[in-house]
Amino acid sequence: MKELYPWQNEVWQSVQGLRSRLPNALLIKGAKGIGKQDMALCFAQSLLCDQPLANGMPCYQCDSCHWFEQGTHPDFRSIQPDALTVTEGSKESGKKPSREISVEQIRTLAKFTNLSAHRGGYRIVLIHPAEAMNNNSANALLKTLEEPTPNLLFLLITHKPQQLLPTILSRCLSLTVNTPSKEVGVEWLKQQGVKNPEIALAQSGFAPLQALQWAEEGDGTEDIRNLLSAIQRPAQMDALSLADKLQRTAPVQVVHCLQQWCYDLASVKLTGQVRYFPERIEILKALSQNTPSMRLLQYQKELQTAKRQAFHPLNPKLQFESLLLSYRQVFASSGTP
Repeated sequence: MKELYPWQNEVWQSVQGLRSRLPNALLIKGAKGIGKQDMALCFAQSLLCDQPLANGMPCYQCDSCHWFEQGTHPDFRSIQPDALTVTEGSKESGKKPSREISVEQIRTLAKFTNLSAHRGGYRIVLIHPAEAMNNNSANALLKTLEEPTPNLLFLLITHKPQQLLPTILSRCLSLTVNTPSKEVGVEWLKQQGVKNPEIALAQSGFAPLQALQWAEEGDGTEDIRNLLSAIQRPAQMDALSLADKLQRTAPVQVVHCLQQWCYDLASVKLTGQVRYFPERIEILKALSQNTPSMRLLQYQKELQTAKRQAFHPLNPKLQFESLLLSYRQVFASSGTP
């Protein structure tokens, strides 16, 4: 990362104000897909840099910066779930990588945290996302945070701070990275060459990096476009056939799309406005007109439960069938086309 994202300039200034009084642990929180990890890596590199620039950015020229960018800096460690570090070996073994940060990963830090810095400055540990720690790994980290050593900095990045142990939260200084405004996000996506940036941004929850990823993958994939086309006409939707076609799509992506659609249905019914699908507002208005609010609320609760199970569904096809049949039932006897 050679430059900050345009929406991070203000929070970067706040980070620079901490240089003279760094805490033992800094909790960087905010929505997913807004560049928290990139900013944290930039901050870590700048702290280890031999000649940081006047604005606090790393020089990218010194030995320390070269080591950091090659992933070999002796005073830096990064901890994240195996699922975010897919290697050729894990693909060949056929073993499904874990989405959790294990206690073994935290325990491997013991020697690193007790050694002196190789370069005489800080030792830095970055944990991302922090909520991926299970109870055992979180408690193992807590022991280290309770007995801080000099010049050791933990950078914890989280999308869901409410899932962290209160005792960990109490030992961290919190820093919030705000989601950029719609205008800033759209302009940045335009610069990246994204077509229809307003739509991409809205459907990603206004997270620019996630919007860019989805755009590069094909505007949410052909299957999601088919899903959106089908749920616009619930009475005509063949739930079983559609569930069969969606098997190639990640369950979490399907559930996420349904959640956004139902949010807009409820929003347009109550306020006349939509958030995620502005280009389909007339369709949403027509659907919501005779839709019972209680049925819609019950279905949204069902989707919340499904979202928690989406990463490890026992049978994705059965999950899709259940969700799509329930969706169609929301509009049953309501006169919706």
